[in-house]
Amino acid sequence: MGSSLRALVRAFRQPVSPETRERLDAARARLPRRYRTPNQLLGRQYAGCGATIGTMPRCDFACRGCYLGEDANRVPAATVAEIRRQLRAIRGWLGEGGNVQITDGEVTLRDTAELVEIIRYSRSIGLVPMVMTHGDAFRRRPGLLERLVTEGGLSEVSLHVDTTQRGRLGCEYKHARRESELLPLREELAELVRQVRRETGRTLEVASTFTVTRDNLDGVPGVVRWFCRNTDAFKLLSFQPVAQVGRTEDDIAGAVGVDELWARIAAGVYGDERRRDELLRHRGFLGHPDCSQFVQALVVEQAGRPPAFHPLMRLHDRKDAAILEEWVARFRGLTFRLDSAPRAAVRLCGAIRQAPGFFLLRLVPFLLRWVRRVDPDRPLRFCWRWLRGRAAVRYLNIVSHHFMSRAQIETPAGRERVGLCVFQVPIGDELVSMCEVNALGLRDRYYERLRQGDGASPAPRTAAASGGGAARIAAGTSAR
Repeated sequence: MGSSLRALVRAFRQPVSPETRERLDAARARLPRRYRTPNQLLGRQYAGCGATIGTMPRCDFACRGCYLGEDANRVPAATVAEIRRQLRAIRGWLGEGGNVQITDGEVTLRDTAELVEIIRYSRSIGLVPMVMTHGDAFRRRPGLLERLVTEGGLSEVSLHVDTTQRGRLGCEYKHARRESELLPLREELAELVRQVRRETGRTLEVASTFTVTRDNLDGVPGVVRWFCRNTDAFKLLSFQPVAQVGRTEDDIAGAVGVDELWARIAAGVYGDERRRDELLRHRGFLGHPDCSQFVQALVVEQAGRPPAFHPLMRLHDRKDAAILEEWVARFRGLTFRLDSAPRAAVRLCGAIRQAPGFFLLRLVPFLLRWVRRVDPDRPLRFCWRWLRGRAAVRYLNIVSHHFMSRAQIETPAGRERVGLCVFQVPIGDELVSMCEVNALGLRDRYYERLRQGDGASPAPRTAAASGGGAARIAAGTSAR
């Protein structure tokens, strides 16, 4: 009781902890001045993103794009103690509220009690864990996702679905060649998410990842349209053009450029890929611009109308740009993702206490401007429809994340990207860029240590040695 009260008082007095500010300052200092743009979130809201390695270096899929090595399915999992060590290293780097992705292989194959322990430990030290999975374990083992939520406190999960995967439950999905064939699977997973939320009463934020190849590039618009219709279930969609690393098949590794990917995304958002540049006016970056870019939006749904995509970051609008700068100056790093409902309310009250004028005189007019953007002719009518449940406004973040091959890393541009990497893995005493882990053999060397018994624990019987693939991770990034 005493510790809970102290946490509430601390959230009120310090809505953003000094530690978080220090980590953001350090992240900002790494950025060359040319990348310190208004739409750069590194050092302004996030310090980076961590990922575990060795959590379950096996998979029961046999994906065509897989960043694991040839021997991965014969490698034992790292011990819980080793994963805890990694999490502490990530906590030291990112500070309170840092993002960590529980990944490396198909982590749901690990003993459930151990996975629950890893999730709980992540949260106990102030990290926000996201479990990365292909999602089929939740279909095969009813109740598994509920258990991770209720026993582990899991609040974020990423589900990887696309046609590069092989091994799905259901004949119609095992050998799907078109992304449209997987829309019923996405519907099934979305309903599973809704059901878990209803039955547990807990918050569960869900992302999805999509490996992009020449073969499925034309399926991107239909997938984007589906996600715009299902923002109640999913909040983030991360597209990741395949890189030639690990055991990725050579014939799917043709380069998909940033501009052509975003043209297909624009076709899904607006129905016209020629509006790509219009969409990219609203993009943001996390770290090097060639690594990750995203467009955050509010998707508005009204009865009898198709979903409307409204980008959030409108920095060409002078008033919007000024609001963002003032928010960053006052509240950079503010997050409610580890908070209970009472603590979130107290934290918000603490933020309002610090700057009442900003909330009343700046933020409220900003929100009213957004209502007029949604319905310029009759904004009050829209508010009424929203209050009556006939309209919904939900968040959606569309991301493109670009991993490098060995050849790319070895270029001057590639070395610069590695030096600015925001997505890192603890290996030994170092935090290492995920691109280096994928492409330079660092994962294989770490696995060799596990194979020799250094930090290894017995693998569960359910881990199939199928020559598998691995779950891709999102929140903007992925480790295959």
